[in-house]
Amino acid sequence: MSRCTVQARNLTRDDGRRRVIEAGRKKRDPAPAASETKAMTVSKSKPISQNGTRIPKPVLYASSSGPSRALYGSILLIIALTILLMATRFTLSCSLQYPALAVAARHFRSQPFCLKASSLSLPKYYPTQLPKSPPCPLWSSSFLLCLHSLHWSAKTSTRSTTTVRSFAAASPSKSTVSQPPSGMTSVGDKNPLLTDFNFPPFDSIEAEHVRPGIRALLKELEGELEELEKTVEPTWPKLVEPLEKIIDRITVVWGAINHLKSVKDSSELRAAIEEVQPEKVAFDLKLSQSKPIYNAYKAIRGSPDWDSLSDARKRIVETSIEEAILSGIALEDDKREQFNKIEQELAKLSRKFEENVLDATKKYENVITDKKDIEGLPATALGLAAQTAVTKGHENATAENGPWIITLDAPSLMSVMQHARNRTLREEVYRAYVTRASSGDLDNTPIIDQILQLRLEKAKLLGYNNHGEVSMATKMATVDKALELLEKIRAASWDPAVKDMEDLKQFSKSQGAPEADNLNHWDLSFWSERLRESKYEINEEELRPYFSLPKVMDGLFNLAKMLFGINIEAADGLAPVWNNDVRFYCVNDSSGSAIAYFYFDPYSRPSEKRGGAWMDEVVSRSRVLSRDGVSPRLPVAHMVCNQMPPVGNKPSLMTFREVETVFHEFGHALQHMLTKQDEGLVAGIRKIEWDAVELPSQFMENWCYHRDTLMGIAKHYETGESLPEDIYKKLLAARTFRAGSLSLRQLRFATVDLELHTKYVPGGSESIYDVDRRVSERTQVLPPLPDDRFLCSFSHIFAGGYAAGYYSYKWAEVLSADAFSAFEDAGLHDEKAVKETGNRFRETILALGGGKAPLEVFVEFRGREPSPEALLRHNGLLPVTASA
Repeated sequence: MSRCTVQARNLTRDDGRRRVIEAGRKKRDPAPAASETKAMTVSKSKPISQNGTRIPKPVLYASSSGPSRALYGSILLIIALTILLMATRFTLSCSLQYPALAVAARHFRSQPFCLKASSLSLPKYYPTQLPKSPPCPLWSSSFLLCLHSLHWSAKTSTRSTTTVRSFAAASPSKSTVSQPPSGMTSVGDKNPLLTDFNFPPFDSIEAEHVRPGIRALLKELEGELEELEKTVEPTWPKLVEPLEKIIDRITVVWGAINHLKSVKDSSELRAAIEEVQPEKVAFDLKLSQSKPIYNAYKAIRGSPDWDSLSDARKRIVETSIEEAILSGIALEDDKREQFNKIEQELAKLSRKFEENVLDATKKYENVITDKKDIEGLPATALGLAAQTAVTKGHENATAENGPWIITLDAPSLMSVMQHARNRTLREEVYRAYVTRASSGDLDNTPIIDQILQLRLEKAKLLGYNNHGEVSMATKMATVDKALELLEKIRAASWDPAVKDMEDLKQFSKSQGAPEADNLNHWDLSFWSERLRESKYEINEEELRPYFSLPKVMDGLFNLAKMLFGINIEAADGLAPVWNNDVRFYCVNDSSGSAIAYFYFDPYSRPSEKRGGAWMDEVVSRSRVLSRDGVSPRLPVAHMVCNQMPPVGNKPSLMTFREVETVFHEFGHALQHMLTKQDEGLVAGIRKIEWDAVELPSQFMENWCYHRDTLMGIAKHYETGESLPEDIYKKLLAARTFRAGSLSLRQLRFATVDLELHTKYVPGGSESIYDVDRRVSERTQVLPPLPDDRFLCSFSHIFAGGYAAGYYSYKWAEVLSADAFSAFEDAGLHDEKAVKETGNRFRETILALGGGKAPLEVFVEFRGREPSPEALLRHNGLLPVTASA
């Protein structure tokens, strides 16, 4: 912890491009075993020095001879205690930001009291929140800083408490934090969005802070932008560095607000964001359409010094010019005004789309009182359903006797679809899921039409034929290349998918299923699970006890240590969090120095948290935003999942798919955290082409099938027994089970996305659902239901960053499979070779960030351009023999 504490001083703001890497796979207060708790928790009841040791309280003596001496002694005691409190808070804060001040403060506590107010002055400029980004695409699956460990509530000036978090099932312990000493600003005295911090004050930000906070910040930044435009020169110190600081401040603050909307949604927060969003978008447009800044970038590119710039700086200049053009900077006044109106409207529509999806998901509740109706559901699902019922007012609900509440949240939904013998229940839940947000006040159909129409109009204004071309302008692929890849994989997947369906029909018939000759969508998951159990003798629910979240995280961190030479330690209490279940970690290099931090929010909270899984940056690594002028600011990330929370006294027990999801999101986080790029605008995941950003995440999923890795995490949560060897071999064999069908599912999403953004004519003869059905004829063996409205909840392309970009999952899957094959070539059983290859992966794919074109980075790692052969081989789809 000491290294974490010292290094954290280098954190600050962030860059402008919002980038949420998200997965579409789908709380509590767990507490690990005593030994584990001791290692993982950080007490906040005592101040901590810079070297991580507890600071002993000084003993104060007073004479007792006579009343005057007693009075005098009492006064001295009060003064001493007051200053001591100030010194303690001051040292803790400063040790994290200004080491020299921390040393002075420690010296002060052991010397006569004398402290000048001027010595406490801090720089005026400091961050506020951070940036975000669009979501990561596996919708079926697979994308934010004075370290105030003494953090004050925005609601009250009385003492607040900080919860120590762990992954076990017991309630967390609490430690009381003392009052902020005089001279330090309490959150109650100032808007937390405008305070000086290293880690966003997630526990203090309320809806009431959004309007005044954003408006005050925008006013300040508009002044800074105007001053920059007046004084800008085509040099790095006079253009890029001040611009990065402006961009960072708004993205940090706005990012934190929107992050809270995703994980702690409320009607008040929605209303506040809705009110100030147009003002924020207007500032973004003013920034991106600044002619002085644009001209200065062009002057740098045309200067004699251009060739001497680093690759990273060239990328910043070139991408900034390109993004300015795509932001309408070259448009005439009337067309720019039209463009800006479109941008405002698109922002509003995307926000409303996502809100409708969340509300529609929350709206569905199926209360079941007859146990016969939920026969087949495993004990974990029954426990979750009863636990949900308790939170909904059924105080006496139990897993054994109910009542039970089924929801459309992923853990509940998948349990029903895979295990409920009640076919009528499966059908009801399936139909509710594929028709979410498609009717009444929550109908997203008109919103989709408006979004597509506006995107087309925007593309035309910019001189493109469609939005697909606009999207591809900043990606590795072109529309044609993307379609070519999708067709190649589709052709390889079709025949295996047809066979998958025949196998299901034959197996269900052999089991006496009356629906065998007429299988429907709500039957596929159920019978697929039964067939998998029969063929491989694997029951996913029976595997849950082997995948407890604490063990999975330990194994994941051990893998990261082996591959990349890093150590990850719990740092709970170091940064404020938004929920007691959220964990906070410090990433150290091999020398023990902190190089990054991340939050992890693992559990489903359907009442306030949107579905899926994603990674996002909090702040990025940056030389410009260094705290001490020497060491770069360290990156911070967050990972969010939606797995089943602990139930009763059991920790969160995961499905194997949930294990893969955690590995996936951690891959995204690694690329953000292990960057060695000091230019903040291209550090970590920034400026990486969207169709390459999934490489590290999908790469990490492969390690779930690596024997040593899997055996390291698969320990029975009660007995500690390792996963039996024969079960591991069956898991490995089952890896390609129904690979053709799963591939076609993703291809449907990717293809309909490109169709809607390249060929679809809004208001024409074909509806969006007609397009989906047409695409499904070539990508689905079983056609979708006539009333299938999955597009109304397709947040990736209508509320995220994957518009005309969902193909990125398959594009990056080619890269990731080929990258993993480098480890296979080196020998997965050769630890030395694996470590050497892992180091090369870290120094290229993970370290270079957006400072170099992704194809060049891949070639630097692999020694050649990527090939799809490894992907098809891993999925069991070779050779290519297709009839469709």
